[in-house]
Amino acid sequence: MGRLAILSAKGGLPVALAAAHPDALIFTLQGVDHDHSCATIEHRFDRLGDMITDMKTRGVTEVVFAGAMIRPALDPAQFDELMQQIAPELMKAFQSGDDALLRFIITLFEDRGIAVRGAHDLLPELTANPGLIAGPEPDVAQLDDAKKAAEILRTLAPMDVGQGAVVAAGLCLGIETLQGTDALLRFVAETPASLRRGKGVLVKAPKAGQDLRVDMPAIGTQTIDGLAAAGLAGIVIAAGRVLLVDRPAIEARAAACGVFVLAQENL
Repeated sequence: MGRLAILSAKGGLPVALAAAHPDALIFTLQGVDHDHSCATIEHRFDRLGDMITDMKTRGVTEVVFAGAMIRPALDPAQFDELMQQIAPELMKAFQSGDDALLRFIITLFEDRGIAVRGAHDLLPELTANPGLIAGPEPDVAQLDDAKKAAEILRTLAPMDVGQGAVVAAGLCLGIETLQGTDALLRFVAETPASLRRGKGVLVKAPKAGQDLRVDMPAIGTQTIDGLAAAGLAGIVIAAGRVLLVDRPAIEARAAACGVFVLAQENL
């Protein structure tokens, strides 16, 4: 029987996966922060061939990518044999969006006999069914704002821009870009009151065609704190397609902050 590896980065998700799968091996990439206190196996991103070989030597047949991972720097002088072979395709993927790069890396593992699993497959309770998860019921105006934010995300999806947008009283206050959701919420918090006509709603959903095994959107208590600091009424997430890292804590924080968390289909 094969073994699971967790390629771990920053955040609570890899910790939750490790707790649910104590026999899993924890791999990390040099220069990428992680929150594990247990033993980890570190490799360089520019020596992925060595890491894949190491995984296979240890009996790994499945890997799950988990946590907020920045693109590590590449040093061609450090490339192992595999990286030298794939260098032209890899550099092309690096110049493309995150989706293209992640698809390339998935193929790299799977072509060598290591299946890539999604965190939601291993911990299905991390996603939500449609309905109100926490906080007060959103009103009609807030649902209209969520609808417009979702339309904005669908329109931008082919550009591989981001997974979140904020709309208040029909006005777009911000769009998530490479900097992430927390940066978006800080930006919205700095928006002058004179430019706002309502509290506003954040919509968080995957981009069309996004491979959810390696890049499923996620929210946590930090997201709830960001909503409150930005003066937003709440967040609408795609049902079954956004991870809730520590759902009980999210529910408690949302109740304390007076913001809603709602899961909807067809976002």
